[in-house]
Amino acid sequence: MKLHSRHLLGLDGMPKEDIQLILDTAISFKEVLERPIKKVPPLQGKTIANMFFESSTRTRLSFELAERRLSADVVSFTTVGSSVTKGETLKDTARNIEAMKIDMVVIRHSAPGAAHFLSRVVDANVLNAGDGSHEHPTQALLDMFTLRDRHGTLEGLKVCIVGDVTHSRVARSNIFGLKTMGAHVSVCGPATLIPREIEKLGVDVYHNLEDVIPNVDVLNVLRIQLERQERGLFPSLREYHRFFGVTQEKMARATRPITIMHPGPINRDVEISADLADSEHSVILQQVTNGVAVRMAVLYLLGTTN
Repeated sequence: MKLHSRHLLGLDGMPKEDIQLILDTAISFKEVLERPIKKVPPLQGKTIANMFFESSTRTRLSFELAERRLSADVVSFTTVGSSVTKGETLKDTARNIEAMKIDMVVIRHSAPGAAHFLSRVVDANVLNAGDGSHEHPTQALLDMFTLRDRHGTLEGLKVCIVGDVTHSRVARSNIFGLKTMGAHVSVCGPATLIPREIEKLGVDVYHNLEDVIPNVDVLNVLRIQLERQERGLFPSLREYHRFFGVTQEKMARATRPITIMHPGPINRDVEISADLADSEHSVILQQVTNGVAVRMAVLYLLGTTN
């Protein structure tokens, strides 16, 4: 089996069978990561360029580790010290890298649609590692993999995405992916951090976290992205934590065990209390581990069958 597209640009419109194939393939690679020797040869001879035009720690390291575990040759590119600071365009940067016979490109960029643009100007496979506030498909895939591992299925699962939905590419990819896989998705946050007409994506909207908790299986808690925000979207971080921070006190309203997720990095005691982030409800560290397996699956499927 193979994916319908030779790129991974987003989960909007991705067929259910493609998502299923990635999640199923990731199971095998998670088993590889548990072996004493964690390296396998599927991408031996392939060269992958990681182009990160925005700061990243978890995603960049996760991709690099996944690529090396698959025996690929890895070239890492950042804007610091590059020709981008001299005015070189994304198109020219990519074409120059491709001229070095790159097979696959992983890109993170502040501009929504950057990965889509790149896929039209280079012959290499393109993987979107986050484009502005648009999408972050591999994060959503690893979130879904983690939830399926925890709950057994995504069908009928009730997931609420809490926090700064407006500025979150993670939220959008999760909504697209989870809805495709049959989950019930809602969002919760201050009105200033919820996009207008988001209901058209088939999600329910809440502005009171205590109304949500008794009725969900999962809380996917988003980071407050102060670097992307205008001023005045909420009074203060303390005020935000009071009403929308996920705490043990609020969790007491739960009527069933709730899984707590967070894409990281965590602002402890802002969007989530420190004790809850480290509790038995949390799968935050499992998300990090699963991220390598899921990215190995995506790289394998694109690099060997497309």
